[in-house]
Amino acid sequence: MCWPARHECFGGPDGALRAKQAYARVARAVSGFEPVTLAARPVDLAEARLATGGKAEVVETALDDSWARDFGPTFLTGSNGGLAGVHWTFNAWGRKYHPYTNDAIFARRVLEIAGGARYPAPLVCEGGALHSDGQGTVLTTEQCLLNPNRNPGRSRAEVEDVLKQFLGARKTVWLGDGFSDDETDGHIDNIACFAAPGRVIVGIPQRSHPDFAPVQEALRRLKIARDAEGRTFEIVELPQPRKTRQSWSGTLLPASYVNFYLVNGGVIMPAFDDKNDEPARMILAQCFPDRDIMQIDALDIVQGGGGIHCITQQEPAP
Repeated sequence: MCWPARHECFGGPDGALRAKQAYARVARAVSGFEPVTLAARPVDLAEARLATGGKAEVVETALDDSWARDFGPTFLTGSNGGLAGVHWTFNAWGRKYHPYTNDAIFARRVLEIAGGARYPAPLVCEGGALHSDGQGTVLTTEQCLLNPNRNPGRSRAEVEDVLKQFLGARKTVWLGDGFSDDETDGHIDNIACFAAPGRVIVGIPQRSHPDFAPVQEALRRLKIARDAEGRTFEIVELPQPRKTRQSWSGTLLPASYVNFYLVNGGVIMPAFDDKNDEPARMILAQCFPDRDIMQIDALDIVQGGGGIHCITQQEPAP
């Protein structure tokens, strides 16, 4: 995880303070299941340590922002148990924020600390743009990886070739565009994810939500798609929040129950003070019957444009 560093994405100091409190709640929750390493700028070290109450190892490093999923490495493991990571080319979600030079090299710093080999990928990409079943199938969206603000002129086939080379992806399933989340340009981790190989969770918004039609198209694509093993997908429909909220900037708040983090033995999922909080929790409990479900208020995180999955990045155990 990374301690919040860019206050502007949370609407200023007050919003950033609330976000820091929410990040700390997530860090403490995760620490009940697995070790947490939290990166923080030198000026924020004492604050981060105090807020997390000794539940995280706080590491000093230069940061521009705080979305570890997106600019951290995508970890890989080898058949011999070796650790490595893909270092994607990072341009701050299509150059929406400046500066981003520290975040662009953050994956390298993480891999140096973890002692893993680094594979720099010739593709502008963020970790939240991809979801893998671990068996060669990757979910993503055309809206993100084929966006001119990231990979101008790249074809689907060219992007798929990079994913094949660096992730071992034998099948890429594309879920289209038109999603309202223009902060990340349609990151998959707000839309759909794998519950298991062959089983995909899809967030279903209200009919009045701008994403209703794009999600229906995503469902259509998933229903006719096959994974890397040739299987059809079992689709789990996860109702999204009933309330449609505006962010501090007046844009649509990208609140999604799909944006959860799988810990060892548990699920850290968001709550949004919404009538669908409990129905969503029950569905995820059915998807992961052997895991403890912990729900955390994520509204102050989502104000910055991401969720619990966005601020966390898993590292394989040694």
